[in-house]
Formats: sequence, C-alpha cells, structure tokens
Amino acid sequence: MPVAVARPGSAVTVCGIVLAAGAGTRYGGPKALARGDDGIPWVVRVVETLIAAGCAPVFVVLGAQRADAAELVPPTATAVAAADWADGLSASVRAGLRAASTTTATAALLVPVDVPELTASACRRVIARGGPAPNALVQATYAGLVGHPVLIGRAFWRSLAEQVHGDRGAGPYLRAHGALAVECDDLWHGRDVDVAS
Repeated sequence: MPVAVARPGSAVTVCGIVLAAGAGTRYGGPKALARGDDGIPWVVRVVETLIAAGCAPVFVVLGAQRADAAELVPPTATAVAAADWADGLSASVRAGLRAASTTTATAALLVPVDVPELTASACRRVIARGGPAPNALVQATYAGLVGHPVLIGRAFWRSLAEQVHGDRGAGPYLRAHGALAVECDDLWHGRDVDVAS
C-alpha cells in the first residue's frame, strides 16, 4: 500500500523505480538477469523491498536483453523500456521518471537493481525524511558516503530528466540542489554488487 501522510484533501504517495537497463559490462552481463545464491532474481528482491517500503506503483526500467529480463519482472511491478539504454544510466533515469509522471505519485524512490540486500527499513527512513513531499530531495548515506535509495519529489522530475546525461545518474543533480543526506548504515551496509562472485 502506498505511503500516505495525512494532508487536507490530498494523499501523498511514492512510486518506486528500479534502474535495471544496463549491460553490466563489469559484472559480466545485464544485472537485470542476475540471481542470488538462492536462485531468486535480483529484480524480484528489489521490487519486493520497494513494495514492503510502501511504494506503489513500482516500475522496472529495462534495456539490455530486455525480452529476457522482462520475464523476471514480477507481476507486482511494471516493466518500462529505455530504448536509448546504451546512452548510459541517464537514459534509465529519464525512462523511469517518464513512467512516474503518468501516475499521481508525489515523489519517486529510485534504486539500482544491483542492491538485492537493500532493506525496506532504509527505504522507509528515506521516504519518511522526505515527507514524502513533491519538493523532497533525499539521499541515503552509509558511513558518510552517498548511496541508495534516493527520493526525488515530483517538482524535480522534469528538470532532473533534462539535466542527466551519459552514464551519470542523479548524483550530480542531488548535490547541486542540496539533497538531504540521511544516514542509514544502522539498517544496511549500503553496498551494490559490481562484480559477479
């Protein structure tokens, strides 16, 4: 169920965006196809985490080997195509925000697919610190280092989509706009999986 904050005449909701379009060159293949040691796809784990944190709807942005990856997206999420995924992470961010703009969500929680151990509690803390208001900009940190998830209020979606380029995500935009840092290292280690074990 969506996170809601009591406000006269309006519901405040957060949609989830899973960035999973890349080719995973350093990993050895698209991370959208990766599975844990238990066989569960990372994309399933991350979607379940976002749903447990209260995000609705949840979008999974796909690109490399999209047809194969789409088969792993659970029915609780919606696959979104980033046709220009080869342009880099920015293409995934833009595709995710386009999908979010079709909803009534007031903010979007963005995470990459390579954080299968991300906890719902870290997501909930970031959402809570953002309100989640349309003008929220919040980023989780771990021992002072920026990480995921990030919460981006609807007021910033258009300008962020216009300013991201190449293989850079929302990081520079968040820094330039003074995103609130929320320490979450008591809830999760904060590391992504960059190399196959």
